[in-house]
Amino acid sequence: MHTIKKIYCRTFQTAFKLALPFLPYRKPKIAGSVKAIPGIVTSKGASRVLIITDPGIKKLGLTDQLERTLSSAGIFSCLYAKTVANPTTDNVAEALKLYQTNACDAIIGFGGGSSMDCAKAVGARAVKPRQSLEKMKGILKVHKKLPLLIAIPTTAGTGSETTLAAVITDAQTRHKYPINDFSLIPRYAVLDPKVTLSLPPFVTATTGLDALTHAVEAYIGNSTTHGTRQDAITAVKLIFENLETAYQDGQNLEARKQMLRAAFFAGCAFSKSYVGYVHAVAHSLGGQYNIPHGLANAVLLPLVLEAYGPVIHKKLHRLAMEVGLADRNTPHPEAALRFINAIKDFKIKFGIGNTFPELLREDIPKLARYADKEANPLYPVPVLMDAQELAGLYTAHLASSASDNRLANCS
Repeated sequence: MHTIKKIYCRTFQTAFKLALPFLPYRKPKIAGSVKAIPGIVTSKGASRVLIITDPGIKKLGLTDQLERTLSSAGIFSCLYAKTVANPTTDNVAEALKLYQTNACDAIIGFGGGSSMDCAKAVGARAVKPRQSLEKMKGILKVHKKLPLLIAIPTTAGTGSETTLAAVITDAQTRHKYPINDFSLIPRYAVLDPKVTLSLPPFVTATTGLDALTHAVEAYIGNSTTHGTRQDAITAVKLIFENLETAYQDGQNLEARKQMLRAAFFAGCAFSKSYVGYVHAVAHSLGGQYNIPHGLANAVLLPLVLEAYGPVIHKKLHRLAMEVGLADRNTPHPEAALRFINAIKDFKIKFGIGNTFPELLREDIPKLARYADKEANPLYPVPVLMDAQELAGLYTAHLASSASDNRLANCS
């Protein structure tokens, strides 16, 4: 990266870090069951609820109990169930129309990060109907208080129930961009492990590694606080202790509960400390090829940690100690390697590959520019990279794909 751009990025990040204590961050209030929602809705003076979810959640009937619970309490609800894996501006427009047509005054995001991001964007458009989402992208451009927003995560990964961000894909250009504002933080997060029991093993794994990515990127970045470091460490420990159990035994309620807690703490950590190039690259891949975000993060995380190099070894040493992979006497490089290899071992156990078959070489310059634009100067990454350097992260997967194909042909 050019020296002048480096100075600009680091100055921006330092200013933002100094401002952290004065910014209106908050954690959502936690409810332990969907049964608590009618009381929350009525206590906030709302009476007409739009539930935003995806086709898979609807097909499994996971919203049925919520709809019955609201109806029994005399609360009107309507359902938007067309959210796609990387929610689009079309999804938001359709859901907003349903919200307005039914005179709703509260929104529930029910599902993974896509449904919750869609719900946040609908809330933003509801209070700013004359402004496009494109005009809201970036930092602090929503300004207004949203309608009552409740998040019910059905995957233990995205942490979207805690964050100030909504990531939306332009339906026409396929450009994926974040909208960041404090008003997007849900008022309540419902951490009910029962709604996660039907999550398939592979999705359990990729969303769990998504949460791990949030925690690790928040921890190794340059804008941490004591609180975000503790939240990140808590999340990492919970994931190492519970993810494999949740993957192997999806009906284990305790493991599911602890993974929801892990995703929540990881979300709290990166809400303040932000993420890094894993996310920037993953967002570009999700926008272009509709690759699920958790899967993209899971594939990318070890590669990006290796690309950062020695500058993060001391911090990875601490994380390795926290999960029992090293002790104080372990050299930093060795501890860091053990931690990265543990993530690679997770991927092998869970059947997560190292490549993106969809990735086309001719798309890499455009994708790298998107990642550069998203990450710089906002993300306080340990090592700064420009578009040309980020392109190497994509190219590495192309080279890996070719290697995998050669090995497959030889066998």
